Amino acid sequence: MQRCRVWTLLAVTASTAILPLTAQQPATPPPQTPPAQTSPTPAQPATAPPIAAQSVNNGTYTITRNARIVILDMVVTDSKGNIVTDLRKEDFHVTEMNEPQVVLNFEAAGAHVTPPSDDITSTQQLDQIAPRAPVNIVLLDEFNTRFEDMAFARYSLKKFLERQPGKLATPTMLIAVDLQHFTVLHDYTQNKDELIAALDHHFAAYPWQVHQYGWLSERYATAFITLRRVAQAVIGHPGHKNMIWIGRGFPSLNMANFPVDTANRVNNAVQDCVNTLRDARVTLYTIDPAGLMMDPGKYGSDAAFVDPFGGNYQFSKLATATGGKALYGRNDVDQQIGTAIRDGAAFYTLTYRPGDSSASPQKFRRIKVTVDRPGMTVTTREGYYLAYGPGRVDPQKPSQRLVTDLLSAEGSTMVYDGVPLTLTRMPGDAEHFDIHVDEHALYWTPATDTEPRHTEVILIASTFDKKNKEIKRDAKSIRIPATGNDVPPTGHFLRGIDFKYTLAHDPKAVRARFVIRVTASGRIGTADVDLTKPPPAS
Repeated sequence: MQRCRVWTLLAVTASTAILPLTAQQPATPPPQTPPAQTSPTPAQPATAPPIAAQSVNNGTYTITRNARIVILDMVVTDSKGNIVTDLRKEDFHVTEMNEPQVVLNFEAAGAHVTPPSDDITSTQQLDQIAPRAPVNIVLLDEFNTRFEDMAFARYSLKKFLERQPGKLATPTMLIAVDLQHFTVLHDYTQNKDELIAALDHHFAAYPWQVHQYGWLSERYATAFITLRRVAQAVIGHPGHKNMIWIGRGFPSLNMANFPVDTANRVNNAVQDCVNTLRDARVTLYTIDPAGLMMDPGKYGSDAAFVDPFGGNYQFSKLATATGGKALYGRNDVDQQIGTAIRDGAAFYTLTYRPGDSSASPQKFRRIKVTVDRPGMTVTTREGYYLAYGPGRVDPQKPSQRLVTDLLSAEGSTMVYDGVPLTLTRMPGDAEHFDIHVDEHALYWTPATDTEPRHTEVILIASTFDKKNKEIKRDAKSIRIPATGNDVPPTGHFLRGIDFKYTLAHDPKAVRARFVIRVTASGRIGTADVDLTKPPPAS
């Protein structure tokens, strides 16, 4: 029975109910105020695909994306494993699909490390004060890792933190994930004591599913959903992200026992993860806390002979594909954590425009980077897939992947900064809000003979009680036209959108969360408000 349904969740990466989306056309267009001040456009993600619209016969538009600029983050080590930081642009040589590429831009190792004078305590501060700074995201995998191994992992993480200075050099976020919960233990901070306190106050649930070798589909799906939701949440920060996954990764599963179609589903899921992590500029490091003395019976017979990540090569493949490493087979987990964090602060960055435009879009575009200096090893992502833009949103029958992305953003406390939002409470009214979406996050379709330029977003507004249990959720798909004589029918056009929203009053509600997803790009932004605080008087 488990074999038959193991990929049911993986195919849709969701186990929750379908989220109702109601198509909405505003009766009167909301006020459209051209921005008084233009803020700089954030740096492009790991591949910078420009968005284009192509008209079809029925007047609708298909959004396509083409990979035009590739950004590579890389670590260079010598023969002894020491970091090398004195290389120049001329020392690097890049090939894609065995064709030499011209390096357009180059940044030395550690070029955007957070200045000592800055003190980052949140995602908002990070994006405002140090928008290009590298960050660390430490994730505790509590759904695919045995209880005793996770206890050792937490001990090792605390041991590593206690050796660090009071102020960490790199802003760090701490996350814990089990089958029922995705918990941000602490937002970005440079205070090691706060991270240690968050770790001490977190009580992990006993992962009985792992010990009974069950719930394979849910555990696989949770792994893919977690990677995707973290990447979608942090994509708005253009700096490099070092994601340190402490845990076993995928559960034990021998692909030889499954039909060919199952392997294809795995490959599709892996391809999607590689592209999503690439777009968010995330490098994945996986650390196995099981150590040297591994009993094959604990994680399945394949674990000791085929692959350290539960008998399936795919999870470690994700790490190497994104330019990270799969660290395992050692008892010094704290040292492995230190290695991953060390690498994250010493990345070189270069960009190039791919010269081979004739290759099949379905083909994996392999990248190779070498340096002139002998004995050097360059660690970077292996390549990428040419991805298409997000599919069109059907408000009546939303895709299950769309539902998963929205529910992941709506049900989490993690800040999504892919769409910059400004949320303002109306003076004297606790339930009325003004919502502004930044102009750089939007795409405006070209005008046609039948309708003006417009942009589309999905809005979700949810309220929660003091136990963080959801009280009510409201979701709308909104199309907003661009009005005014200054609107060109085609071409580049920047304009933010503003609209009002009124929450349904509920005396039990203590927190509200607003989620905006831009249909053209698939990016998501969130804003939270504490309903226990009174609105401004004026």
